[in-house]
Amino acid sequence: MDRILRMERESPGKLIFSFSLPVVIGMMVMASYNIVDRVFVGRGVGALAISGIAVTFPFIVIFMAFSMLVGVGAASVLSIRLGEKKIGEAEQTLGNALTLSVIISFIMTGLFYLFLDPMLSVFGGSGEVLQYAKDFSHVMLVGGVFQMVSFTMNNLIRAEGNPKMAMTTMIIGSVMNMILNPIFIFVFHWGIKGSAWATVISQFINSVWVLAYFFGKRSHVHLHFRNLYLKKEIVTKIFSIGVSPFIMQASASIVIVIFNNSLAKYGGDLAIASMAVTNAITMFIVMPIFGINQGIQPILGYNFGAKLYQRVRRIFELGMIAATVLCIAGFAVTMLFADGLVASFAEDNPALIDIGARALRIYLFMLPFVGYQIIAAAYFQAVGKPKYSMILTVMRQIGILIPAVFVLPLFFKLDGVWAAGPVADGASAVLSAVFIMNEMKKLKKSENEQQESAAIPADAQIQEISVKEETI
Repeated sequence: MDRILRMERESPGKLIFSFSLPVVIGMMVMASYNIVDRVFVGRGVGALAISGIAVTFPFIVIFMAFSMLVGVGAASVLSIRLGEKKIGEAEQTLGNALTLSVIISFIMTGLFYLFLDPMLSVFGGSGEVLQYAKDFSHVMLVGGVFQMVSFTMNNLIRAEGNPKMAMTTMIIGSVMNMILNPIFIFVFHWGIKGSAWATVISQFINSVWVLAYFFGKRSHVHLHFRNLYLKKEIVTKIFSIGVSPFIMQASASIVIVIFNNSLAKYGGDLAIASMAVTNAITMFIVMPIFGINQGIQPILGYNFGAKLYQRVRRIFELGMIAATVLCIAGFAVTMLFADGLVASFAEDNPALIDIGARALRIYLFMLPFVGYQIIAAAYFQAVGKPKYSMILTVMRQIGILIPAVFVLPLFFKLDGVWAAGPVADGASAVLSAVFIMNEMKKLKKSENEQQESAAIPADAQIQEISVKEETI
């Protein structure tokens, strides 16, 4: 069966599994890299080097925010256009997405290099940690354009119905990273710069891979040079859908800055390192959920564009159930084995293990309720209703989390910083439930109206037959 047509004909469960599994595998490999990367840095350079990476993390998050602005927005538009059978418009979206990625990444790289030192100080860097952060940033920023192009175009590979190829992209980059990291750190003795160069080289390889795919014959939609010229209506549509995940990621960078400064105030450099470890473990847990998220988005977008509302509801329900099960499993593991998980990063640093294990247990206390929030946001992005996803994101990050980071430490010191996470997750869970239940009611209403419309011709036909029988 054609990989586009199968999105409206194959059973929802089988479709979600076939689309999400490759993404989940790819995401797990990426998450494994993030953990292994920090393990190599922690053991090969030191705990303060982990703090240095944590200080630079806002740079990475900001690049990811712009990548999501273009990548997620363009992927949703492309899926909907394919559902509408508008191949030409889908290819225009593809070309515009590539151009936007290159332009935005060069602008961001230039700005970051220009204001590097003051920005790292604002991000929470000082002393030896600041020097580690500068060394890491100088190299990482070189690969900004590769990071953005590979992420954006890989989203579009998935959106055009080829999740296995998207998985391959992530695996290639992550495996290359894991191979180069120990070589550059332990063999060449490049320290934290070695870790950064491993990442940049891997991102470059990924960029070449995704571009070769769309310029080749394997893709359903193709890159054409005529479509690289930006069109206002396409750019506007991409940004209108991508603005929600963009705000989510951009506000996350603000949160990280506030977190780092609050951690430095109440716990010092080891607390910042603990947060880096906590983030790495958290990403390992939620990456499969983001895999389900990215796996179902093209399916949701296609079926919504094709007006197959019953399938849309079923796909969302299955995605939500799978995400929740994964979150509950992750919650159980972190609560039971927090000390061992943190010790894998720096077994020779008992202070880091103590602080990190406590941080992990507090920060992830509301993890069972996070999965369906991620799927809810994915739904609104996929069906072209970004304002709802944006409201949920802004409320969690800016309306709840940031105030909690300022207020809770006044009463609970360092524990208050960790507790800001579950407070925001709990409040956001309630808000997400309200939004999604209202949306499912609207879908059900549209579905009923379709059934009523389909029944009218049948009724008219019955009446016509009855009239003929009476005449006879």
